[in-house]
Amino acid sequence: MKTFKKILIANRGEIAIRIMRAANEMGKKTVAVFAEEDKLGLHRFKADEAYRIGEGLGPVAAYLSIDEIIRVAKLSGADAIHPGYGLLSENPNFVDACEATGITFIGPKAKTMRALGDKASARKVAIEANVPVIPATDVLGDDMSIIRKEAKKIGYPLMLKASWGGGGRGMRPINDESELEDKILEGRREAEAAFGNGEGYLEKMITRARHVEVQILGDQNGDIYHLWERDCSVQRRNQKVVERAPAPYLSEAQREEICELGRRICQHVNYECAGTVEFLMDMDSDKFYFIEVNPRVQVEHTVTEEVTGIDIVQAQILISEGYGLAEATGKSSQEDIKLNGHALQTRITTEDPQNNFIPDYGRITAFREATGMGIRLDGGTAYSGGVITRYYDSLLVKVTAWAPTPQKAISRMDRALREFRIRGVSTNIAFVENLLKHPTFLNYEYTTKFIDTSTDLFEFTKRRDRGTKVLNYIADITVNGHPETVNRPKPPSELKSARAPAVNSEPSYGTRNLLDDKGPKAVANWMLEQNRLLLTDTTMRDGHQSLLATRMRSLDMINAAPFYSSKLPKLFSVECWGGATFDVAYRFLQECPWQRLRDIRAAMPNIMTQMLLRASNGVGYTNYPDNVVEAFVREAAKGIDIFRVFDSLNWVENMRVAMDAVLDSNKICEASICYTGDILNPERAKYDLQYYVSMAKELEAAGAHVLGLKDMAGLLKPAAATTLIKTLKSEIGIPIHFHTHDTSGIAASTILAASEAGVDAVDTAMDAFSGGTSQPCLGSIVEALRHTDRDTELDIDDVRQINNYWEHVRDQYVAFESGSSAPASEVYLHEMPGGQFTNLKTQARSLGLEEQWPEIARTYADVNQMFGDIVKVTPSSKVVGDMALMMVSQGLSREDVENPNIDLSFPDSVVDMMRGNLGQPPGGFPKSIVRKILKGEKPNLERPGKHLEDVDLEQVRKQLSKNLEGMDVDDEDLNGYLMYPKVFLDYMERHQIYGPVRALPTKTFFYGMEPGEEITAEIDPGKTLEIRLQAVGETDEKGDVRVFFELNGQPRIIRVPNRLIKSQTASNPKAEEGNNAHVGAPMPGVVAGVTVSQGQSVNEGDLLLTIEAMKMETGLHAERDAVVKMVHVRAGSQIDAKDLLIEFE
Repeated sequence: MKTFKKILIANRGEIAIRIMRAANEMGKKTVAVFAEEDKLGLHRFKADEAYRIGEGLGPVAAYLSIDEIIRVAKLSGADAIHPGYGLLSENPNFVDACEATGITFIGPKAKTMRALGDKASARKVAIEANVPVIPATDVLGDDMSIIRKEAKKIGYPLMLKASWGGGGRGMRPINDESELEDKILEGRREAEAAFGNGEGYLEKMITRARHVEVQILGDQNGDIYHLWERDCSVQRRNQKVVERAPAPYLSEAQREEICELGRRICQHVNYECAGTVEFLMDMDSDKFYFIEVNPRVQVEHTVTEEVTGIDIVQAQILISEGYGLAEATGKSSQEDIKLNGHALQTRITTEDPQNNFIPDYGRITAFREATGMGIRLDGGTAYSGGVITRYYDSLLVKVTAWAPTPQKAISRMDRALREFRIRGVSTNIAFVENLLKHPTFLNYEYTTKFIDTSTDLFEFTKRRDRGTKVLNYIADITVNGHPETVNRPKPPSELKSARAPAVNSEPSYGTRNLLDDKGPKAVANWMLEQNRLLLTDTTMRDGHQSLLATRMRSLDMINAAPFYSSKLPKLFSVECWGGATFDVAYRFLQECPWQRLRDIRAAMPNIMTQMLLRASNGVGYTNYPDNVVEAFVREAAKGIDIFRVFDSLNWVENMRVAMDAVLDSNKICEASICYTGDILNPERAKYDLQYYVSMAKELEAAGAHVLGLKDMAGLLKPAAATTLIKTLKSEIGIPIHFHTHDTSGIAASTILAASEAGVDAVDTAMDAFSGGTSQPCLGSIVEALRHTDRDTELDIDDVRQINNYWEHVRDQYVAFESGSSAPASEVYLHEMPGGQFTNLKTQARSLGLEEQWPEIARTYADVNQMFGDIVKVTPSSKVVGDMALMMVSQGLSREDVENPNIDLSFPDSVVDMMRGNLGQPPGGFPKSIVRKILKGEKPNLERPGKHLEDVDLEQVRKQLSKNLEGMDVDDEDLNGYLMYPKVFLDYMERHQIYGPVRALPTKTFFYGMEPGEEITAEIDPGKTLEIRLQAVGETDEKGDVRVFFELNGQPRIIRVPNRLIKSQTASNPKAEEGNNAHVGAPMPGVVAGVTVSQGQSVNEGDLLLTIEAMKMETGLHAERDAVVKMVHVRAGSQIDAKDLLIEFE
């Protein structure tokens, strides 16, 4: 009897660790070997001693070097060597070398290995032992003519098998003679590379086969135990994927039969130690055919251990020390080895099922494993920070599940796989999950070709990996800053996230309940019956659109909604959607506006929600086909109660489609007149009192429930309001809802005058978001009307409580403050809408024109008169703004633009409006400017939508789904895409990269995190990320920065580029001033599209490319006939002013 004191493991990875654990439990020291490329392998650190081998050899060749392993065994004083599986485990020369050195090889004798390890020799042994074999040739020679004759004698199809080794290496199916030579040579090369020996033979291929194997243990006394069978039929290209014990489809008689066959062949050669006898089971005849013996421990030995309770590796060691089977297994006889329950094993690998199972390599950024009852894990280098190299097997961890029944074992395995979180490398987990649920697997009808012939196994959704995506976003903003806040004021570092006041009462009856109970006409009648002045709060839409360039995030609104529902049910409505908030959510805030609406609606079910709808422009800046507008309203009506419909040029004809769509949805249609000019000024007779009365009657006749009076620039003065409201109240029979802006500082007076004149409802903003270009102060209006017959009946204490929250919210958006700290009477000069005022300032800043604001304001007024004194509200106001910015940036005056001798390229939005695509203002546009801008093109003077063909919505949905890699496109996404195709696709692309950043605190979203800072982000109800930033590393030589986080307590390292460093290494070339072959960028921005390519001939006036900066899109046109020599940018390229975009020859 020997007692090993120190065992060298001649292997690596998972099996090396498995052997070390077994030896450690037995009180034995272990020695690891490792190649240079494997020096960070975990097995090295699990051993008591570890030595490098194979200097000058390859990463695999090192482990195949017998001399090197024997050298280390001597050096370390090991008295035994365990080979594991693979590598040298089946090489009899290795056994000989061990014996020659006096070191025990834990495994069968070299003689047995030669008899059974060589598959061709094993066949002879099987025949001698009266074990059925598949018809096959002897070991193949080199004469192809003889090989062809032998193949023909057996009959096709055939399987080429390597004589030495397993794991599917060297195996090739051969369907007919035309494939024979190529497949044999290919298989030999693979076997030579894998096992150091290319010998092989041909075997008859059974087309519907199961793979069943029997686990054997034999001692030095000639006794043999079988440990029952395993099913290994689930394979991919002859590599086992799932193994089970026992085989669930066998009858007891079949189980006894196959185990006896396995025991018999090993008894015939006095087999010693652990081995596996493999059989094919013909599913058509239920016959078993011997394949081969693997004279080693198998990868899948774990399932047998789980159902028998026998530690196979420890049994190997004890047998090699001289113990009999009873001592080695703890079972005194074969009859004592009973099956207990069912086990199955799957292998988690870095193979990518969507990329032909090509192994992925790299660093594991996160590794969270499964545990729990009945789950066993055998892993290698599988931990956060571990590096998976391309040199070795792709196995990360073997997962073994045990349960009393096959079905429960499958369920337990499925649960375990779903618990795993592995990031940084691809894995096969989702594929295996699919496999375990497949009907063919569950009903035991699978064959060895199951995976290769079941394409539906590959239909699965990638894991969302939202935690890592969010960390990537935070890391990027922390290192590079947010493009919207760079060089802008920052909130104080100690500023905490705003917390909405607690709610401790249920929502009471509100206007939404009235609408649901009695319908929109009843709400309109109720409004007329009220003495109190009804208030709409615009904080969640126009308030922040006017003050903060529409940058308020959904999170800050949703947090406030429960308080509104509980404490402010007497509000008429809350404006929270539409207008610019829709595209800004997609474009800049990386949020879905539809989700914002759903969440607000859910948190505030009793107060009416209100949106701004630009009639035929939807929530966009151009006209859409009628059915697109109708589809949008239909979807929005699921969450919106009041649709404020307006036309940017006050053209009722252009409002009818949207109004009818709202009426069809049974929601409140608030058709609006946009106020401009001054009804008390006789010199502005174009927009006199009669103009507004006529339009109001036209809207009432069109079916409006409520008349909206939309004073978007704050031009309506108190005296004018008194006259206008009194006149309208006497002329129409529907309630009036007044909206204004406080840019001039006197809007509260105007509201009180309107109230005195009988207006039914007015728009106000919570105190913290009021004044300036926003609406008048809600709290002040409440106080001003207290104890009067128009008392709003709102509790001022509740107003102040929620206002405290809004104050803290606004502090987080300091980067977007317009800088206007006082009222501006210049609004009566430029007549700029409140929202446009701050957005235009932001655009001017992005174009480097911030200091020229007074000139921009004057030019804005000039453009308005040049266009014929039009109503200015989005999108018409945006067109005026685009034109003003172009004129100031290029130093053009109104006279220059109107001069017929000066040829100019106009912004696309200007050309579009003059074509009639936004409709017609009262009296039309001046013919001279239309002629100049359109260059002789005839404008459309009819309703734009009249000439637009309906969109095939289902075809668009189908194409969009295809563009988004098969994503299910719901009605929300479809309508978002129809409004803003490019913006929506850009949003989806960013969402795929960064995940649900909407859940981040606002300060984190815009400014990143500070080291030591902790935040919480709820990415789904009940799914919360706890994120801590530990440190930010230095920029490395590649321009990358490592950012160290803890995510839910687990360390994560994220690598992001330092864009400043990267940009310095690859800056864009600049256009040479005065070189007419160079087309340079007139402004910084993003290339929205390129319409020309290298070698293309262009004519003067041809569109070359378009640039997007903020909401403005500018086309660059060829100034002469030319041939394109080089295009330096592509769609999506970030550019600076004067960057070289295109070169001409």
